[in-house]
Amino acid sequence: MVGAPHPGPSALGLIAGNGRFPFLVAAAGRRAGRRVVAVAIKEETDPALAGEVDEIHWVSLGQLGRCIDALKGGGVREAVMAGQVKHKQIFAGIVPDLKMMALLARLALKNTDSLIGAVADALGREGIALLSSTVLLQDQMATAGAMTRRRPSADELKDVDYGREVARALAGFDIGQTVVVKDRAAVAVEAMEGTDEVIRRAGRIAGAGCTVVKVAKPRQDVRFDVPVVGPGTVAAMSEAQARVLAVQAGATLLLDRAELLAQADRADVAVWGFEAPASR
Repeated sequence: MVGAPHPGPSALGLIAGNGRFPFLVAAAGRRAGRRVVAVAIKEETDPALAGEVDEIHWVSLGQLGRCIDALKGGGVREAVMAGQVKHKQIFAGIVPDLKMMALLARLALKNTDSLIGAVADALGREGIALLSSTVLLQDQMATAGAMTRRRPSADELKDVDYGREVARALAGFDIGQTVVVKDRAAVAVEAMEGTDEVIRRAGRIAGAGCTVVKVAKPRQDVRFDVPVVGPGTVAAMSEAQARVLAVQAGATLLLDRAELLAQADRADVAVWGFEAPASR
C-alpha cells in the first residue's frame, strides 16, 4: 500500500526492477527492522511487491524526479537497487522527465552502466546513499567450491578454467558476463539476451554436456549491477542438458539459493564457485 511519509533512520529505499531480487531485498530489510519504501517501475516490477513492503510508489522509466521525491518523502537516506530492467526498455522505453533529460545530456557514454551509474550519483547528490544491492543478502551469495552434491569432473573443470578467461574478456568490454563452453570451445556468449537465453541457444547449437560460466565485471559497480543466477537458470540448463554452472564466489547472487541448489541436485547439475583472479 501507499502510506504517509515516515521520516527516520530506519527507512530503507528499494528501487525495484523485475524478478525475485526485489522481493528478497524487501524481506531481508524488514527482517532487519527497516521500513521498506519501494519505488517500483511500472513497466517491469511485479505488482505483488506492493504486499511485501511498507510503502510503494509506481513510476515509469525516465521519471527520475518522481523517484527521488518518493524516496525523500518516505524519509529514505539509504537505498538499494534490485532487479533487472530489460535493455530494450532502457533504450527504447524511456520518456525522460526534466531531471532525467539533464542527466542524459551530461552522459559521455550511452550504455547501461553509464546511465544507471549517473542515476546513482544523482541520488547521492540528493542525500540518498545507494548501498550495495547485496548488502542484506550475504547468505545468498555463491561460496567457493562445490555447492551441490555433484562436483565437476576434471574435464569439466578444464572447461570452467577456459570459460573464465573468455568470460572475463567479454565482461571487460561490458558486453556480457556469461559464456557457455564445451570441450574448450566457446559455444555461445552473452549479449543483451541474458543468461538463461544464452544457455538455451548453446543447447540448440552444441547439444548436451555444456558448461556455463558467469563472472563479475572487472569494475563491477555492486550498487546496481551484480552477477545473478536463479532457479530459472537451472531450468534453462536442464532444457539445454548443460551439466555445470560455474560462478564467481563471493560476487554472484544465487536467487533463492536453497531452492536453486536443490533443483540443481535433482537435475544432476554441478554448481561450482571459483575464486576471483589475483590482481595483475
